[in-house]
Amino acid sequence: MRLRTTDAAAILLAVALTAAIQLTRGEASVQVLVASLPLAGLWFVMLGALHTRDAALFRASATEYRGVAHASGLAFGLVAFVAVILEWQSMRLVLLVGFPFGLLLLLLTRWVWRHWLVAERREGRFASRTLVVGDRRAVDYVIRTLHPIGASGYQVVGATLLDGNARDIEVDGIRFPVLGNSRTVATVASELGADTIIVASHPEGEEDFVKQLSWQLEGAAAELVLSSRLTDVAGPRISFAPVEGLPLIQVQIPTYEGGKHVMKRALDVIVSAIALVPIGLVLPALALAIKLDSRGPVFFHQERVGRDGRSFRMVKLRSMTTDAEAQLAALQAQNEGSGLLFKMKADPRVTRVGRVLRKLSLDELPQFWNVLIGDMSVVGPRPPLPSEVTAYDGTVFRRLYIKPGITGLWQISGRSDLSWDESVRLDLRYVENWSVMNDLQIMWRTAKVMVQPSGAY
Repeated sequence: MRLRTTDAAAILLAVALTAAIQLTRGEASVQVLVASLPLAGLWFVMLGALHTRDAALFRASATEYRGVAHASGLAFGLVAFVAVILEWQSMRLVLLVGFPFGLLLLLLTRWVWRHWLVAERREGRFASRTLVVGDRRAVDYVIRTLHPIGASGYQVVGATLLDGNARDIEVDGIRFPVLGNSRTVATVASELGADTIIVASHPEGEEDFVKQLSWQLEGAAAELVLSSRLTDVAGPRISFAPVEGLPLIQVQIPTYEGGKHVMKRALDVIVSAIALVPIGLVLPALALAIKLDSRGPVFFHQERVGRDGRSFRMVKLRSMTTDAEAQLAALQAQNEGSGLLFKMKADPRVTRVGRVLRKLSLDELPQFWNVLIGDMSVVGPRPPLPSEVTAYDGTVFRRLYIKPGITGLWQISGRSDLSWDESVRLDLRYVENWSVMNDLQIMWRTAKVMVQPSGAY
Protein backbone atom coordinates (compact mmCIF):
# COMPACT_ATOMS: atom_id res chain seq x y z
CA MET A 1 0.00 0.00 0.00
CA ARG A 2 2.83 2.39 0.86
CA LEU A 3 4.54 1.75 -2.48
CA ARG A 4 1.30 2.19 -4.41
CA THR A 5 0.72 5.54 -2.69
CA THR A 6 4.22 6.92 -3.31
CA ASP A 7 4.30 5.53 -6.86
CA ALA A 8 1.01 7.27 -7.62
CA ALA A 9 2.25 10.51 -6.03
CA ALA A 10 5.52 10.45 -8.02
CA ILE A 11 3.72 9.78 -11.29
CA LEU A 12 1.12 12.48 -10.66
CA LEU A 13 3.84 15.00 -9.78
CA ALA A 14 5.72 14.23 -13.00
CA VAL A 15 2.56 14.45 -15.10
CA ALA A 16 1.44 17.62 -13.28
CA LEU A 17 4.79 19.29 -13.99
CA THR A 18 4.57 18.66 -17.71
CA ALA A 19 0.89 19.66 -17.73
CA ALA A 20 1.71 22.93 -16.01
CA ILE A 21 4.45 23.68 -18.55
CA GLN A 22 2.10 22.87 -21.41
CA LEU A 23 -0.64 25.15 -20.01
CA THR A 24 1.80 28.05 -19.62
CA ARG A 25 2.67 27.59 -23.29
CA GLY A 26 -0.96 28.13 -24.20
CA GLU A 27 -1.97 24.57 -25.08
CA ALA A 28 -5.61 23.63 -24.65
CA SER A 29 -6.45 22.08 -21.26
CA VAL A 30 -8.44 19.27 -22.89
CA GLN A 31 -5.48 18.34 -25.07
CA VAL A 32 -3.22 18.34 -22.04
CA LEU A 33 -5.55 16.02 -20.11
CA VAL A 34 -5.86 13.66 -23.07
CA ALA A 35 -2.06 13.40 -23.21
CA SER A 36 -1.40 13.19 -19.46
CA LEU A 37 -4.04 10.99 -17.84
CA PRO A 38 -3.59 7.88 -20.04
CA LEU A 39 0.16 8.09 -19.49
CA ALA A 40 -0.25 8.30 -15.70
CA GLY A 41 -2.62 5.34 -15.64
CA LEU A 42 -0.46 3.19 -17.92
CA TRP A 43 2.69 4.05 -15.99
CA PHE A 44 1.11 3.04 -12.67
CA VAL A 45 -0.27 -0.20 -14.13
CA MET A 46 3.07 -1.15 -15.67
CA LEU A 47 4.83 -0.82 -12.31
CA GLY A 48 2.40 -3.36 -10.91
CA ALA A 49 2.27 -5.62 -13.96
CA LEU A 50 6.06 -6.07 -13.95
CA HIS A 51 6.00 -6.93 -10.21
CA THR A 52 8.17 -4.01 -9.11
CA ARG A 53 6.23 -3.87 -5.84
CA ASP A 54 6.69 -7.53 -4.93
CA ALA A 55 8.12 -7.99 -1.46
CA ALA A 56 10.77 -10.40 -2.74
CA LEU A 57 12.37 -7.64 -4.81
CA PHE A 58 13.32 -5.83 -1.63
CA ARG A 59 16.07 -8.37 -1.11
CA ALA A 60 18.01 -7.08 -4.13
CA SER A 61 18.08 -3.32 -4.71
CA ALA A 62 19.49 -3.52 -8.24
CA THR A 63 16.64 -5.83 -9.30
CA GLU A 64 14.04 -3.45 -7.95
CA TYR A 65 15.56 -0.35 -9.53
CA ARG A 66 16.01 -2.09 -12.87
CA GLY A 67 12.39 -3.21 -12.73
CA VAL A 68 11.17 0.34 -12.08
CA ALA A 69 13.27 1.69 -14.96
CA HIS A 70 12.09 -1.11 -17.27
CA ALA A 71 8.42 -0.60 -16.42
CA SER A 72 8.73 3.17 -16.87
CA GLY A 73 10.52 2.82 -20.19
CA LEU A 74 7.95 0.35 -21.45
CA ALA A 75 5.06 2.64 -20.49
CA PHE A 76 6.63 5.62 -22.24
CA GLY A 77 7.54 3.50 -25.23
CA LEU A 78 3.92 2.47 -25.71
CA VAL A 79 2.71 6.06 -25.30
CA ALA A 80 5.37 7.35 -27.71
CA PHE A 81 4.32 4.74 -30.28
CA VAL A 82 0.68 5.82 -30.06
CA ALA A 83 1.69 9.50 -30.12
CA VAL A 84 3.62 9.01 -33.37
CA ILE A 85 0.66 7.25 -35.00
CA LEU A 86 -1.87 9.86 -33.83
CA GLU A 87 0.59 12.75 -34.32
CA TRP A 88 0.29 14.05 -30.75
CA GLN A 89 2.75 16.92 -30.78
CA SER A 90 2.05 17.68 -27.12
CA MET A 91 3.59 14.35 -26.09
CA ARG A 92 7.10 15.56 -26.89
CA LEU A 93 7.29 17.62 -23.73
CA VAL A 94 5.87 14.76 -21.69
CA LEU A 95 8.56 12.42 -22.98
CA LEU A 96 11.40 14.92 -22.57
CA VAL A 97 10.42 16.24 -19.11
CA GLY A 98 7.91 13.90 -17.52
CA PHE A 99 9.79 10.67 -18.07
CA PRO A 100 13.18 11.58 -16.52
CA PHE A 101 11.59 13.59 -13.70
CA GLY A 102 9.08 10.87 -12.85
CA LEU A 103 11.66 8.10 -13.04
CA LEU A 104 13.95 10.05 -10.72
CA LEU A 105 11.10 10.51 -8.23
CA LEU A 106 10.19 6.83 -8.39
CA LEU A 107 13.76 5.70 -7.78
CA LEU A 108 14.14 8.21 -4.95
CA THR A 109 10.97 7.04 -3.18
CA ARG A 110 12.01 3.39 -3.61
CA TRP A 111 15.41 4.23 -2.13
CA VAL A 112 13.78 5.92 0.87
CA TRP A 113 11.40 3.00 1.46
CA ARG A 114 14.25 0.52 1.15
CA HIS A 115 16.28 2.25 3.85
CA TRP A 116 13.21 2.50 6.05
CA LEU A 117 12.59 -1.24 5.60
CA VAL A 118 16.21 -2.13 6.41
CA ALA A 119 16.00 -0.06 9.62
CA GLU A 120 12.73 -1.76 10.56
CA ARG A 121 14.18 -5.20 9.90
CA ARG A 122 17.14 -4.53 12.15
CA GLU A 123 14.59 -4.05 14.93
CA GLY A 124 12.99 -7.39 14.06
CA ARG A 125 9.98 -5.97 12.22
CA PHE A 126 8.93 -6.93 8.69
CA ALA A 127 11.41 -9.82 8.83
CA SER A 128 10.71 -13.31 7.57
CA ARG A 129 10.90 -15.91 10.34
CA THR A 130 13.28 -18.48 8.92
CA LEU A 131 14.09 -22.13 9.58
CA VAL A 132 17.42 -23.34 8.14
CA VAL A 133 17.72 -27.00 7.13
CA GLY A 134 20.88 -28.95 6.29
CA ASP A 135 24.03 -30.42 7.79
CA ARG A 136 25.73 -28.49 10.58
CA ARG A 137 28.45 -26.93 8.44
CA ALA A 138 26.06 -25.66 5.77
CA VAL A 139 23.50 -24.43 8.32
CA ASP A 140 26.17 -22.63 10.34
CA TYR A 141 27.37 -20.84 7.18
CA VAL A 142 23.85 -19.69 6.28
CA ILE A 143 23.09 -18.45 9.79
CA ARG A 144 26.37 -16.53 10.02
CA THR A 145 25.67 -14.94 6.65
CA LEU A 146 22.11 -13.88 7.51
CA HIS A 147 22.82 -12.77 11.09
CA PRO A 148 22.18 -10.11 12.25
CA ILE A 149 18.95 -9.15 10.50
CA GLY A 150 19.58 -6.58 7.78
CA ALA A 151 18.61 -5.91 4.22
CA SER A 152 18.09 -9.64 3.58
CA GLY A 153 15.06 -9.63 5.86
CA TYR A 154 15.57 -13.20 7.13
CA GLN A 155 15.26 -13.69 10.90
CA VAL A 156 16.57 -17.14 11.74
CA VAL A 157 14.46 -18.70 14.50
CA GLY A 158 15.80 -22.24 14.43
CA ALA A 159 17.51 -25.01 12.51
CA THR A 160 16.94 -28.63 11.57
CA LEU A 161 20.12 -30.64 11.19
CA LEU A 162 20.12 -33.59 8.83
CA ASP A 163 23.29 -35.22 10.17
CA GLY A 164 21.74 -36.30 13.47
CA ASN A 165 23.53 -33.63 15.54
CA ALA A 166 21.09 -32.18 18.07
CA ARG A 167 23.44 -29.62 19.63
CA ASP A 168 22.21 -26.02 19.32
CA ILE A 169 24.10 -23.60 17.05
CA GLU A 170 25.64 -20.47 18.57
CA VAL A 171 26.58 -17.39 16.52
CA ASP A 172 27.89 -14.16 18.09
CA GLY A 173 26.65 -15.27 21.49
CA ILE A 174 23.14 -16.00 20.26
CA ARG A 175 21.87 -19.56 20.48
CA PHE A 176 19.70 -20.96 17.71
CA PRO A 177 17.71 -24.07 18.69
CA VAL A 178 18.11 -27.28 16.71
CA LEU A 179 14.79 -29.07 16.32
CA GLY A 180 13.42 -32.10 14.51
CA ASN A 181 14.86 -34.15 11.68
CA SER A 182 14.51 -34.56 7.92
CA ARG A 183 11.00 -36.01 8.30
CA THR A 184 9.61 -33.28 10.55
CA VAL A 185 10.77 -30.07 8.83
CA ALA A 186 7.25 -28.93 7.98
CA THR A 187 6.05 -29.65 11.53
CA VAL A 188 8.95 -27.75 13.10
CA ALA A 189 8.36 -24.81 10.76
CA SER A 190 4.70 -24.70 11.83
CA GLU A 191 5.61 -24.84 15.53
CA LEU A 192 8.13 -22.00 15.15
CA GLY A 193 5.78 -19.91 13.01
CA ALA A 194 8.39 -19.87 10.26
CA ASP A 195 7.25 -18.48 6.91
CA THR A 196 10.54 -19.22 5.12
CA ILE A 197 12.52 -22.45 5.02
CA ILE A 198 16.07 -22.30 3.67
CA VAL A 199 17.49 -25.64 2.55
CA ALA A 200 21.28 -25.40 2.89
CA SER A 201 21.88 -29.07 1.98
CA HIS A 202 19.84 -32.24 1.62
CA PRO A 203 20.29 -35.68 3.22
CA GLU A 204 22.73 -37.95 1.44
CA GLY A 205 20.94 -40.36 -0.85
CA GLU A 206 17.65 -38.45 -0.78
CA GLU A 207 17.66 -36.62 -4.12
CA ASP A 208 13.89 -36.00 -3.86
CA PHE A 209 14.18 -34.31 -0.46
CA VAL A 210 13.37 -30.81 -1.74
CA LYS A 211 10.45 -32.06 -3.85
CA GLN A 212 9.01 -34.02 -0.92
CA LEU A 213 9.44 -31.03 1.38
CA SER A 214 7.67 -28.70 -1.05
CA TRP A 215 4.72 -31.13 -1.07
CA GLN A 216 4.64 -31.14 2.74
CA LEU A 217 4.52 -27.33 2.74
CA GLU A 218 1.55 -27.10 0.39
CA GLY A 219 -1.16 -25.00 1.97
CA ALA A 220 1.25 -23.56 4.54
CA ALA A 221 2.26 -19.90 4.48
CA ALA A 222 5.88 -20.84 3.83
CA GLU A 223 8.49 -19.90 1.24
CA LEU A 224 11.04 -22.51 0.23
CA VAL A 225 14.52 -21.17 -0.57
CA LEU A 226 17.52 -23.18 -1.75
CA SER A 227 20.95 -22.03 -0.63
CA SER A 228 24.11 -22.90 -2.53
CA ARG A 229 27.73 -21.94 -1.91
CA LEU A 230 28.00 -21.75 -5.70
CA THR A 231 26.35 -18.32 -5.61
CA ASP A 232 29.20 -16.93 -3.51
CA VAL A 233 31.38 -16.89 -6.62
CA ALA A 234 28.89 -17.02 -9.45
CA GLY A 235 25.65 -15.33 -8.35
CA PRO A 236 25.08 -12.90 -11.26
CA ARG A 237 26.38 -15.46 -13.75
CA ILE A 238 23.85 -18.13 -12.81
CA SER A 239 20.86 -18.89 -15.02
CA PHE A 240 18.36 -21.74 -15.02
CA ALA A 241 17.79 -23.86 -18.11
CA PRO A 242 15.38 -26.78 -17.53
CA VAL A 243 15.70 -29.45 -20.21
CA GLU A 244 12.91 -32.06 -20.41
CA GLY A 245 12.17 -31.64 -16.74
CA LEU A 246 15.85 -31.70 -15.72
CA PRO A 247 16.58 -28.49 -13.76
CA LEU A 248 19.99 -27.43 -15.07
CA ILE A 249 21.92 -24.52 -13.59
CA GLN A 250 24.14 -22.72 -16.07
CA VAL A 251 27.18 -20.87 -14.78
CA GLN A 252 28.74 -18.41 -17.20
CA ILE A 253 32.51 -18.74 -17.35
CA PRO A 254 34.07 -15.41 -16.27
CA THR A 255 35.96 -13.43 -18.90
CA TYR A 256 38.47 -10.68 -18.31
CA GLU A 257 38.46 -9.01 -21.71
CA GLY A 258 35.79 -7.66 -24.04
CA GLY A 259 33.01 -5.10 -24.13
CA LYS A 260 32.20 -5.13 -20.40
CA HIS A 261 35.78 -4.22 -19.57
CA VAL A 262 35.78 -1.44 -22.15
CA MET A 263 32.69 -0.04 -20.41
CA LYS A 264 34.43 -0.35 -17.04
CA ARG A 265 37.46 1.54 -18.35
CA ALA A 266 35.21 4.25 -19.81
CA LEU A 267 33.47 4.60 -16.44
CA ASP A 268 36.86 4.86 -14.72
CA VAL A 269 38.04 7.63 -17.05
CA ILE A 270 34.82 9.63 -16.66
CA VAL A 271 34.63 9.30 -12.87
CA SER A 272 38.34 9.99 -12.27
CA ALA A 273 38.38 13.00 -14.61
CA ILE A 274 35.36 14.50 -12.84
CA ALA A 275 36.71 13.67 -9.36
CA LEU A 276 40.11 15.26 -9.99
CA VAL A 277 38.48 18.70 -10.43
CA PRO A 278 37.25 19.11 -6.81
CA ILE A 279 40.28 17.17 -5.56
CA GLY A 280 42.49 19.80 -7.18
CA LEU A 281 40.59 22.51 -5.29
CA VAL A 282 40.95 20.95 -1.82
CA LEU A 283 44.46 19.56 -2.33
CA PRO A 284 46.32 22.80 -1.44
CA ALA A 285 44.56 22.95 1.95
CA LEU A 286 45.31 19.29 2.67
CA ALA A 287 48.91 19.72 1.56
CA LEU A 288 49.34 22.71 3.89
CA ALA A 289 47.92 20.75 6.84
CA ILE A 290 50.31 17.85 6.15
CA LYS A 291 53.30 20.20 5.89
CA LEU A 292 52.45 22.06 9.11
CA ASP A 293 51.90 18.82 11.02
CA SER A 294 55.14 16.97 10.20
CA ARG A 295 58.24 17.16 8.09
CA GLY A 296 58.37 15.37 4.80
CA PRO A 297 56.73 15.32 1.37
CA VAL A 298 53.01 15.81 0.82
CA PHE A 299 52.65 12.72 -1.33
CA PHE A 300 53.63 9.17 -0.53
CA HIS A 301 54.51 6.81 -3.35
CA GLN A 302 54.50 3.07 -2.85
CA GLU A 303 54.97 0.11 -5.15
CA ARG A 304 51.81 -1.97 -5.50
CA VAL A 305 50.89 -4.89 -7.73
CA GLY A 306 48.20 -4.43 -10.35
CA ARG A 307 46.49 -6.51 -12.96
CA ASP A 308 48.33 -9.66 -14.08
CA GLY A 309 51.08 -9.02 -11.53
CA ARG A 310 52.36 -5.79 -13.11
CA SER A 311 53.83 -3.33 -10.61
CA PHE A 312 52.94 0.37 -10.47
CA ARG A 313 53.60 3.33 -8.18
CA MET A 314 50.48 4.17 -6.19
CA VAL A 315 50.23 7.74 -4.94
CA LYS A 316 48.58 8.79 -1.67
CA LEU A 317 48.65 11.77 0.65
CA ARG A 318 51.26 11.10 3.31
CA SER A 319 49.63 10.08 6.59
CA MET A 320 52.69 8.62 8.36
CA THR A 321 56.10 9.83 9.45
CA THR A 322 58.84 9.65 6.83
CA ASP A 323 60.60 6.77 8.65
CA ALA A 324 57.45 4.62 8.81
CA GLU A 325 58.95 1.77 6.77
CA ALA A 326 62.04 1.64 8.98
CA GLN A 327 59.86 1.31 12.11
CA LEU A 328 57.76 -1.52 10.68
CA ALA A 329 60.02 -4.37 11.81
CA ALA A 330 59.95 -3.18 15.42
CA LEU A 331 56.14 -3.07 15.41
CA GLN A 332 55.52 -6.53 13.93
CA ALA A 333 54.96 -8.03 17.39
CA GLN A 334 52.03 -5.63 17.90
CA ASN A 335 50.37 -6.48 14.60
CA GLU A 336 46.57 -6.57 14.98
CA GLY A 337 45.96 -7.55 11.37
CA SER A 338 45.47 -11.07 10.09
CA GLY A 339 47.04 -13.13 7.36
CA LEU A 340 49.47 -11.07 5.30
CA LEU A 341 48.13 -7.69 6.47
CA PHE A 342 49.78 -5.40 9.03
CA LYS A 343 47.30 -3.23 10.94
CA MET A 344 47.38 -1.33 14.23
CA LYS A 345 44.50 0.72 15.57
CA ALA A 346 46.94 3.00 17.41
CA ASP A 347 49.86 2.93 14.97
CA PRO A 348 52.49 5.36 16.38
CA ARG A 349 53.76 6.07 12.86
CA VAL A 350 50.52 7.81 11.84
CA THR A 351 50.62 11.60 12.21
CA ARG A 352 47.86 13.71 13.78
CA VAL A 353 46.66 14.98 10.42
CA GLY A 354 47.17 11.49 9.02
CA ARG A 355 44.61 10.04 11.44
CA VAL A 356 41.99 12.45 10.15
CA LEU A 357 42.92 11.76 6.54
CA ARG A 358 42.66 8.01 7.09
CA LYS A 359 39.42 8.24 9.03
CA LEU A 360 37.77 10.09 6.13
CA SER A 361 39.72 8.23 3.41
CA LEU A 362 41.08 11.57 2.18
CA ASP A 363 44.60 10.13 1.91
CA GLU A 364 43.39 8.03 -1.03
CA LEU A 365 42.13 10.93 -3.16
CA PRO A 366 45.31 11.15 -5.31
CA GLN A 367 44.71 7.56 -6.42
CA PHE A 368 42.18 8.93 -8.90
CA TRP A 369 45.28 9.91 -10.89
CA ASN A 370 46.31 6.23 -10.92
CA VAL A 371 42.82 5.45 -12.22
CA LEU A 372 43.00 8.07 -14.95
CA ILE A 373 46.33 6.78 -16.30
CA GLY A 374 45.13 3.18 -16.19
CA ASP A 375 47.03 1.65 -13.26
CA MET A 376 43.91 1.22 -11.14
CA SER A 377 40.14 1.17 -11.35
CA VAL A 378 37.68 3.13 -9.22
CA VAL A 379 36.21 -0.17 -7.97
CA GLY A 380 38.21 -3.37 -7.62
CA PRO A 381 40.16 -5.59 -5.23
CA ARG A 382 42.45 -4.00 -2.66
CA PRO A 383 45.85 -3.09 -4.25
CA PRO A 384 48.36 -5.50 -2.65
CA LEU A 385 51.99 -5.00 -1.74
CA PRO A 386 54.65 -7.05 -3.57
CA SER A 387 55.42 -8.87 -0.29
CA GLU A 388 51.81 -10.00 -0.08
CA VAL A 389 51.72 -11.25 -3.67
CA THR A 390 54.77 -13.45 -3.21
CA ALA A 391 52.84 -15.33 -0.51
CA TYR A 392 49.67 -15.80 -2.59
CA ASP A 393 48.49 -19.29 -3.41
CA GLY A 394 46.81 -20.13 -6.72
CA THR A 395 43.34 -19.10 -5.54
CA VAL A 396 44.28 -15.75 -4.01
CA PHE A 397 46.25 -14.83 -7.15
CA ARG A 398 42.88 -14.52 -8.93
CA ARG A 399 42.58 -11.12 -7.23
CA LEU A 400 45.06 -9.89 -9.85
CA TYR A 401 42.87 -10.85 -12.81
CA ILE A 402 41.45 -7.30 -12.88
CA LYS A 403 42.82 -3.91 -11.87
CA PRO A 404 42.88 -3.05 -8.16
CA GLY A 405 40.48 -0.36 -7.01
CA ILE A 406 40.32 2.71 -4.81
CA THR A 407 37.24 1.16 -3.25
CA GLY A 408 35.56 -2.23 -3.34
CA LEU A 409 33.55 -4.69 -1.31
CA TRP A 410 36.31 -4.69 1.31
CA GLN A 411 36.00 -0.90 1.66
CA ILE A 412 32.26 -0.94 2.40
CA SER A 413 32.29 -4.12 4.52
CA GLY A 414 34.56 -3.25 7.43
CA ARG A 415 37.96 -2.39 5.91
CA SER A 416 40.63 -2.94 8.58
CA ASP A 417 38.18 -4.81 10.83
CA LEU A 418 37.99 -7.64 8.27
CA SER A 419 40.01 -10.80 8.73
CA TRP A 420 42.40 -11.88 5.97
CA ASP A 421 40.08 -14.68 4.88
CA GLU A 422 37.10 -12.32 4.74
CA SER A 423 39.08 -9.78 2.73
CA VAL A 424 40.15 -12.46 0.24
CA ARG A 425 36.62 -13.84 -0.06
CA LEU A 426 35.17 -10.39 -0.80
CA ASP A 427 37.87 -9.65 -3.39
CA LEU A 428 37.37 -12.99 -5.15
CA ARG A 429 33.61 -12.53 -5.14
CA TYR A 430 34.05 -9.14 -6.80
CA VAL A 431 36.51 -10.47 -9.40
CA GLU A 432 34.11 -13.26 -10.37
CA ASN A 433 30.87 -11.25 -10.37
CA TRP A 434 31.59 -7.59 -11.05
CA SER A 435 29.32 -5.49 -13.25
CA VAL A 436 29.05 -1.81 -14.10
CA MET A 437 25.79 -1.58 -12.11
CA ASN A 438 27.45 -3.12 -9.04
CA ASP A 439 30.38 -0.73 -9.45
CA LEU A 440 27.98 2.22 -9.31
CA GLN A 441 26.34 0.78 -6.19
CA ILE A 442 29.72 0.30 -4.49
CA MET A 443 30.68 3.90 -5.34
CA TRP A 444 27.46 5.12 -3.75
CA ARG A 445 27.94 3.00 -0.63
CA THR A 446 31.56 4.18 -0.39
CA ALA A 447 30.38 7.78 -0.23
CA LYS A 448 28.16 6.84 2.73
CA VAL A 449 31.03 5.00 4.43
CA MET A 450 33.21 8.11 4.13
CA VAL A 451 30.54 10.11 5.97
CA GLN A 452 30.11 7.39 8.62
CA PRO A 453 33.50 5.62 8.62
CA SER A 454 33.91 2.16 10.14
CA GLY A 455 37.08 0.11 10.39
CA ALA A 456 39.29 2.96 9.12
CA TYR A 457 42.56 3.48 11.01
